[in-house]
Amino acid sequence: MTTIAQEEGAAGLPPGPEAGTPTLADFRPPSVALTTLGLALASFMQVLDTTIANVSLATISGNLGGSANQATWVITSFAVSTAIALPLTGWLARRFGERKLFMWSTLGFVFASFLCGLAHSMGLLVMARALQGLLAGPMYPVTQALLLSIYPPAKRGHALALLAMVTVVAPIAGPILGGWITDNYSWEWIFFINIPIGIFASTVVGAQLKGRPEKTDTPKMDYVGLLTLVLGVGALQILLDLGNDEDWFSSTKIVILAILAVIGLAVFIIWELTDDDPIVDLRLFRHRNFAAGTLAMVLAYGAFFSVGILVPLWLQYDLGYTAIWAGFATAPIGILPILLTPFVGKYANRFDLRMLASFAFIAMSFTSFMRAGFNLDVDFTHVAMVQLFQGLGVALFFMPVLQILLSDLAQHEIAAGSGLMTFLRTLGGSFSASLTTYAWSARGATHHAQLTEHVSTLDPNTMQQVAQYGGGDIQRGAAVVERMISNQASQISFNEIFYLLGIIFICVIAFIWVAKPPFGAKAGPPGGGGH
Repeated sequence: MTTIAQEEGAAGLPPGPEAGTPTLADFRPPSVALTTLGLALASFMQVLDTTIANVSLATISGNLGGSANQATWVITSFAVSTAIALPLTGWLARRFGERKLFMWSTLGFVFASFLCGLAHSMGLLVMARALQGLLAGPMYPVTQALLLSIYPPAKRGHALALLAMVTVVAPIAGPILGGWITDNYSWEWIFFINIPIGIFASTVVGAQLKGRPEKTDTPKMDYVGLLTLVLGVGALQILLDLGNDEDWFSSTKIVILAILAVIGLAVFIIWELTDDDPIVDLRLFRHRNFAAGTLAMVLAYGAFFSVGILVPLWLQYDLGYTAIWAGFATAPIGILPILLTPFVGKYANRFDLRMLASFAFIAMSFTSFMRAGFNLDVDFTHVAMVQLFQGLGVALFFMPVLQILLSDLAQHEIAAGSGLMTFLRTLGGSFSASLTTYAWSARGATHHAQLTEHVSTLDPNTMQQVAQYGGGDIQRGAAVVERMISNQASQISFNEIFYLLGIIFICVIAFIWVAKPPFGAKAGPPGGGGH
């Protein structure tokens, strides 16, 4: 069945052997190490691009004349396009073969990265990022399938551990590397650096896997499901991105987008639930643990993604950090996941996975409430230590929740379940990024209006104080006061959002406890949870 099932592993299943021909299980590249390096670099490059632009958004929006809301489109266009492309991975792998799919998607990603670096307007950059996301969709799952196929079964655990480490390190390296490049060169180079990496990875893997046995066919495509998915999800994402600038439902454009989103998603859900060969198998939600675990994963990841978007923007817009120092301040979130992930994978099953996940969400909630108490005088060490502690929650989050949601699926449903979760998780991150930046801007405007009510131009004492801020110049002093009010309003809005995120993390615990053990009986290979 051609479904999103093939996104996370089914695409890598060997074709049936034919008499007298070598099988996929027998194939080994001339250099397993060199092939592994090429695959790891491609995966690193693709995952890196989910975070490398985060600390550069302020610079990009400033250079291209965009607002903070518009800068977020650079992230959301990539994420939503990646999510839309994910269900196509299995179909493309069966149609063209995994080797060719890897090579052409990697080279296409390189070309899209080149277009991102050449963009001279926000609109062109967003379109280039959307193209980059479409080409990135198949890269991780097909990379995983190829990596597993070149190792014997006894060593595939080591291959998965390597890939997991790459997908943990890349998001940590992203903010630091992006900040360093932006401060020392220009933001365009956060995209241009993909060119040599991608060409090398594609060339090496293509050469090493030449002659790899692959059986291709012409599988059926669920065109109705694909078209309604693109229409519904695309219209909803554009609505979220444009809503604030267009004054929401007072705009005809927003109303039309809302109608398209509702119709597209409604038809998509009905079609996928009734079609014999759906592109996204929504019927998996009949399983209790899968439904509860996936809902917990999507909500928690959406909140986590909001942290990754908002903290770097806040550090630069309100605290005056450079891109590189914003990267240094946010990077500690990855230290504990790197150190603890091997132990979590080895020992987690000795505990009730619901307890581990609950502890993770408590840690993430606690750090959100800590940020809700930040002010404009908070120092670098405090910010970095909160990020470090949140890493404890991240280390205990993905693996237990992934295992819980896969636990009550039949063996043949595990790849589909992992793929569907990845699809929804990616969409959740994209939507939450738009909603978070909108809320930060909208609540900031509200608090700005409330604070300015206390500044009266008719009060002589107030005007004297304003003049002092400007060294005797009232206009200059007024500009200083306006900046102070804007920063305070933005800070209050930031605190409110993190208070809400803290509540969301606590509420997610309830969904985890809807799931029922055992959680290890049918669990399959890790796939979509760690990147």
